[in-house]
Amino acid sequence: MSELMQWIHLGNLGNTELPYVIVIIVMLAVIIVWMWLQNRAQYRNAGNLDTARQEAQKILNQAREEAEQQRKNARLEGDVVLKEARIKAKEEVLAAKDEFEETYKQRKRELQKAEDRLQTKEDNVDKKLEQLDSRLNELDKRDQEIKQQKEELRLKQDDLKAKISQQIIELERVASLSQDEAKQILLTRLEESLENERGTLIRRYQEENKQRLMQDGQEIMVAAMQRYSGDVAYERTTSTVPLPNEDMKGRIIGREGRNIRTIEAATGCNILIDDTPEAVVISCFDPVRREIARITMERLVSDGRIHPARVEEIVNKVRKEIENEIQKAGQETVEKLGITRLRPNIISLLGRLKYRYSYSQNVLMHSIEVASMMGGIAAQIGLDERKARRAGLLHDIGKAVDHEVEGSHALIGADLLKRAGEEEDVINAVAAHHEDTEKTSLMAVLVQICDALSASRPGARSETTELYLRRLEQLETIGNAFEGVENCFAIQAGRELRVIVQPEKINENAAAVMAREMAERIEKEMRYPGQIRVSVIRETRSVDYAK
Repeated sequence: MSELMQWIHLGNLGNTELPYVIVIIVMLAVIIVWMWLQNRAQYRNAGNLDTARQEAQKILNQAREEAEQQRKNARLEGDVVLKEARIKAKEEVLAAKDEFEETYKQRKRELQKAEDRLQTKEDNVDKKLEQLDSRLNELDKRDQEIKQQKEELRLKQDDLKAKISQQIIELERVASLSQDEAKQILLTRLEESLENERGTLIRRYQEENKQRLMQDGQEIMVAAMQRYSGDVAYERTTSTVPLPNEDMKGRIIGREGRNIRTIEAATGCNILIDDTPEAVVISCFDPVRREIARITMERLVSDGRIHPARVEEIVNKVRKEIENEIQKAGQETVEKLGITRLRPNIISLLGRLKYRYSYSQNVLMHSIEVASMMGGIAAQIGLDERKARRAGLLHDIGKAVDHEVEGSHALIGADLLKRAGEEEDVINAVAAHHEDTEKTSLMAVLVQICDALSASRPGARSETTELYLRRLEQLETIGNAFEGVENCFAIQAGRELRVIVQPEKINENAAAVMAREMAERIEKEMRYPGQIRVSVIRETRSVDYAK
């Protein structure tokens, strides 16, 4: 019964349903009591009937009390819920009212600000309108003044024209010349004056253009030289092969000299076995044959088996290797410079230049350098860059065979290129770069310039140590030979002679004369690539001491 009352309480029943619930509870209690009594009747006798009735009455009273208590509790809880709902509703109403008032105040402030802005704009517009009215009034006044000034000027011009006419008539009367005759005289004098000025301007502009062209040309050549920096090898007319010991010289000579004769016959070089300890010198005018002989000698010495059959075997093998190396060097060169459509024999001749030297400068490296410079200069002056590179690379092609064919290497190279089907301007550039033939294009002049640049730039053509030291000593000797010289130094690898003179003996004018005389003596007595700068320094020092 208590569980049923709890279920009814948890169901949150309203106040209007409480009487029905109580009736139902009472009926259920009566039914339960009756059933209980029936069950008890089966097990108990009539003597216990009163006890059962009392217990049933007690249970019924208890049920009524609990039902009444539950009804009271439900009514109290309903009142509490109703009060809470009313309080919550009042709070929500107050919150909504506060929110509405805040929104209203905010909108009111925004409207006030908008109204203030509009008022400000309206005031600004009024001010601008007043300014415009003022300016319009000023413009009207100025317009009237301008019209008045125009009228005054027109009157003055009419008066001036009349006076000029009177003056012209008076001048014609006094000079006995008409207006046309006077005009002709003035034009003639003006024309003569302008002719003189034109001649002066033309000469001045020609001189300025000449200086500007020289400066531009120097800048172009310097830029082309700066873009390329290649290695330069020393000249080698002989090759030296080191030996492990002195006994190896006898094995190289062989019985009755048959080994050395076989080597010389197979390579076409001279083998010099002198007093140089543990070394053999190979001499030949053909650098390719000299290289073949050098590699052959190194392999024979390393192998130790030296006899005629072995010599011929190694020579043939090395010759094939050198030919492959020549072809490879030529192919790498044309690919590096982007040269196309060259015949295989021309590529092979380019590769032979790898073993050819001219005044200590490797001819292949020199040709690559000239080609690079020509490409850079041609690109800046508007010539065909690829054709310029081609002419620069091929300009010394004749040096590959000049020891086999008589004539100038320039003409030999031009003939080779002509038979190879090269273009006429390239052939002429190769033939004329040493003035062997007349130049017919700007390309030939450019080849000559770049060839001279490559040959004369510092470090291009190296000398032996002995010749280098001898030249430095000769420079200092020439400088010290002049009277009044205190010290003399050859600096910058012999490119400059710096002379310090005694200031009490040599004045400023004498120093300039001395520099010129030294330069002339160097030109007469010495042979050197490029140019040598002579710097004469005269220094006066005034020294005193404060005590």
